[in-house]
Order: sequence, then structure tokens, then C-alpha cells
Amino acid sequence: MTGSLFFRNTWRQATLACALAGFALAAHAGDITGAGSTFVYPLLVKWAATYHTKTGQEVNYQPTGSGNGIRQIKAANVTFGASDMPLKPDELRAAGLAQFPLVIGGVVPIVNLDGVAAGQIRFTGQLLADIYLGKIASWNDPAISAINPGIHFPDQKILVVHRSDSSGTTFNWADYLSKVSGEWKNSVGAGTIVKWPAGVGASGNEGVATYIKNVKGAIGYVELTYALQRKLPYAVMQNRDGAYVSPSRESFSAAVASVNWTQQTDFYQVITDAPGTQAWPIAGAVFVIMPKIPKDQASAQGALAFFKWALNDGQADAAAEHYVALPPGLVKQIETYWRDNFK
Repeated sequence: MTGSLFFRNTWRQATLACALAGFALAAHAGDITGAGSTFVYPLLVKWAATYHTKTGQEVNYQPTGSGNGIRQIKAANVTFGASDMPLKPDELRAAGLAQFPLVIGGVVPIVNLDGVAAGQIRFTGQLLADIYLGKIASWNDPAISAINPGIHFPDQKILVVHRSDSSGTTFNWADYLSKVSGEWKNSVGAGTIVKWPAGVGASGNEGVATYIKNVKGAIGYVELTYALQRKLPYAVMQNRDGAYVSPSRESFSAAVASVNWTQQTDFYQVITDAPGTQAWPIAGAVFVIMPKIPKDQASAQGALAFFKWALNDGQADAAAEHYVALPPGLVKQIETYWRDNFK
């Protein structure tokens, strides 16, 4: 499939020497290895390639889902884990871990419907919740047509696609639905894995995007870059202030504008359903999770050097991949946090 070939080729170009069959990653002192979020994978690929060109240092990262990244760093199998769901301070302390944000992105609904282009279809949070609850099962349902005048929807079954793996993208999606739908909150809730009321599963952002690309009538959710790379029609969303906004770096930035990172221990923040007329409602941060006292000091210091470069000098790559870089003030807070928490 085209999407899979793209990622395989990019993988080689970025010199990410990933062993897909397992996690035999901790090979030599000084190796930088990571696992987790597929949400941030397109950007980490670009950062790793640029950093390797500049320094000769390889960053070996497996995009296996946030839940797996958390498990791998807790087991000390990798230098760092990456997760779109932050860990609560108590859980971090119990495991001897620390975390910090790396970049901001957005989760977007995507569809495969004849005649529907990117940015044409509209959804509200309640409508998405009802679709994912299985309560709205056909594209010509009056509730969909009511907020999409001018679009002729087919009498076609909606195929709901969700993540099958333990996913931070799912966490942000389900957390948002929990905030806008009492029924979703009470019957499904939020987490990296939830008990889905309807639909079929696919692994990773790439798997969901590929499924939507190939199946008419499907709806799913991915990080924006995956939708843009595959030219998949993404939706406009009604936000908390009642305005309809398109997914973009600007609307992701607006969602983060109200966040005060200094008020939360270990940068613990969930930013879905943020206030602001320009705010994208399903924005999220990617967090890096590392041990406070690592088994391999050289690898840990190498990883922090890589992230310092990424946060300070890798911003052009972030913008090119439709992510939002962290503001300089927050980067300074993170660097202070490193000095206070990593030995």
C-alpha cells in the first residue's frame, strides 16, 4: 500500500534502525532508543534524520503506540518513551520516572465519502460521540445533514474505525468525547484503551489512515500530518466556544494559549476542549518519559542532548510537519526540570 511504502522508505532514510519483530534495543552504551507515540512519529523521523546528518548520532525509535511506549520505559527497555497521554505525578514517582512535553499537535476526524473534500464536512463533539456510540449509523442521518447544508449524503452505513492498540491518540479522542457527551463519559470514558461500542480496529495512526483511504463510508481519527500526507478529507469541528474551526498549526496554537504549564507538577496537562474562538478542540501534547536514574547514563545524556536540539533548533521541522513548537519560556522551564530531575 502507498502509505505503508512511504513510511518504510522514510524509516530507512532517517536511519532509524528499528527491529519490528521485537524490542532488542538496548544494544550498546550511548545508543538512543525510544518507543511509543505514533502521533509524533512523522516529526521524530524528520528530527532524527536531521540530527544524524549534523552529529552522526542515531535515534532509534519504534512507533508502537503510547501505551507500549509507557510499558517499555517502565521496563527500562528503551532510553525514552513517548506518549500523548501524560502520566500522573504519583505514577511517575512510583516508577522513578519524569516527563516533559515535546511538541503540540491535533487529532482530526477523517472520512471517505464520494464528493466530500477536506474541510468540507462539519462535526460537533456530540455528533462524533453519537457516531462512535453507534447511535448514528447512516451518513444520511438528519443530525449530520442538519449541520452540513449543501452536502448530499448517501444512504450508506457509517463504518467506524478506531485504534486497536494502546494509543495516546485514542486517549485524547476519548477524553474529548467524555467532555462533550455525558453518555460517552459514563459508558465508555477515556484511556489509551477503551471498550468501543462500535466499529473496527486498526493499529497506529498509519493503520487508521490506510483503512479510511481504502474503505468508502469510513470515519476515523488521526494526527493531522497523516491526513495531509494521504490526502484524506478531514473535518471542520465546532469548538467549546461554538465556532467551527479547521485543524491547523494556528488552531492548535490557540488551544494551547490558555495552558499554564507552571501550575502542574511534571507538566501534567490534558488540553482537549480548550476555550477560545480559534481553538481546535482535540489538541494534545506529546510527552517524553525517562527514568530519573537511568541504567545507561550515556544514552540518557545523549537523548537529552537530542531533545535540547529539537526544542531549540528543530522548530522548522516541526512547522513543516504541521506540529506546534513549544514557546521559548516553556523550553526554559523544561531545561530547568531536566537539571532538577535527571541524574
